Amino acid sequence: MEKKELEKVSDFALGEENLAFAPYFIGKSYLSLLNDKEVGIYNVTFEPGCRNNWHIHHVGGQILICVGGHGWYQEEGQEARLLKSGDVVYIAPGLKHWHGAVKDEAFAHLSLAVPKEGASNEWLEPVLDEAYNKLKMK
Repeated sequence: MEKKELEKVSDFALGEENLAFAPYFIGKSYLSLLNDKEVGIYNVTFEPGCRNNWHIHHVGGQILICVGGHGWYQEEGQEARLLKSGDVVYIAPGLKHWHGAVKDEAFAHLSLAVPKEGASNEWLEPVLDEAYNKLKMK
């Protein structure tokens, strides 16, 4: 997808290609630091079909604020939830989950990591195409 098109997904800065975390994503994503005072806030933009691997936030949770396009959020053992602009997702510490764009549309969310001493991320297995391709927007 053209970078100019991705810049239209939300009103927040697109940022640069998310190369540091690319090993934990299927597809291409972009990352823009919006705030680094007390609470890190990032705009994460996913190209169509892009998603991150299953992962766990230890000690501190995560909050997602959806700001453009449509995406998926899934907790282990639950059905995937379709996300749209305006949705807010709280992810408790220790909860295995993944999130990303739907197949044919870019998606952007703000990501806030709950600041706690000793907080860390554990990256796990990818979300396989077989499971991802079964997801349908209703």
